[in-house]
Amino acid sequence: WPYCRKRCSYCSFNTYVVPAVDEAAVRACLVREAQTLLRFSQVHSVTSVFFGGGTPSLASPGTVAAVLEAVAGAAHLPAGAEVTLEANPSSTSASPLAGFRAAGVNRLSIGVQSLDDAELRMLGREHTAAEARKAVEAARGLFPGRTSIDLLFGLPGQSRDAWAQRLEATLGLCDDHISLYQLTLERGTALAAQVRAGALPAPCQDLLADMYQTARNVLVATGFRHYEVSNFARKGALSTHNLSYWRADQYIGVGPGAHGRFVLRGEGSCSREARVQILEPVAWMREVQSQGHGTRSRVVLSPLEQLEELLTLGLRTDEGITHERWEHFSPQLSLQAVFGEPGEARALQQEGWLVLDSGGLRCTWAGLAVLDSLLPDLLWQLQRV
Repeated sequence: WPYCRKRCSYCSFNTYVVPAVDEAAVRACLVREAQTLLRFSQVHSVTSVFFGGGTPSLASPGTVAAVLEAVAGAAHLPAGAEVTLEANPSSTSASPLAGFRAAGVNRLSIGVQSLDDAELRMLGREHTAAEARKAVEAARGLFPGRTSIDLLFGLPGQSRDAWAQRLEATLGLCDDHISLYQLTLERGTALAAQVRAGALPAPCQDLLADMYQTARNVLVATGFRHYEVSNFARKGALSTHNLSYWRADQYIGVGPGAHGRFVLRGEGSCSREARVQILEPVAWMREVQSQGHGTRSRVVLSPLEQLEELLTLGLRTDEGITHERWEHFSPQLSLQAVFGEPGEARALQQEGWLVLDSGGLRCTWAGLAVLDSLLPDLLWQLQRV
């Protein structure tokens, strides 16, 4: 769902602010593209559905219900499958949330971002801290144990103490899942322009690292498992859907700008493809109406490209890459054969950043915090082999 009421100052996603949305037309296209791509994939069962955006909570529950119906009609959608909806506090109150729950949503991801009004204004958010608290409380009443919140850190001018206070306030509010993102100043965004012009201070890298480590320590001490670079869960409340990306499972992307990775068995293929849908909503709808889907590009991934994705995504999780998962993509060359020999990976293991054992390849606690700096060496070793 690519539409928002307002563009946030840090946002570089494929989002659109328009005077009016023809929801019936968008709904019909989402349904048709989902049916078409599911037919192409010939998958038998769908384990999770994620409504992302944009601001999908601006859609009506009827649109969510229609998409889920289409999915269930084209493949098996088990009763317990995880169905997540992203929501903003400004479009989240008990009444529409109850409608989404009745439509089939059973997990909510709320973009809180901050519990400080000055920070929210800087980020261009529509809601206040009080509205965020109210929204999370309403969500937890309807989706207990399955309400996730997003939080940003490393904001311009944010101090270590201010961040520790935000974290403390969040812990008093949150459910069993938190996604914690370091603010990225993306080129072309209003916030990046303000920092570049000197109107706002650029965050110091060492301070960002301290904020991240503080958050990890505090969250783990309060019972959260740091199961992915940016994600924390307790009581087993891991996101099934996001784990499917990190484990390199197949997934189908539906809607403007959506990405997918799946095998087109319906066309007799056994190759995994990377697919991207047309970005602009009106152009996407036009294509879906005439062709059944609005795919902008499709690329068959080589065996090496698939292993590169598995490596870069799999190492983001605390479980890392299991031998079984690696063998699924590389039956001829084991994890041990690639990363167990003398080379970059061995050096990273000796330095305490990586572990390769009977469980597979994974980062240590210290390694998870600096994964991006480890990957170039690992990718280089993989490419050589």
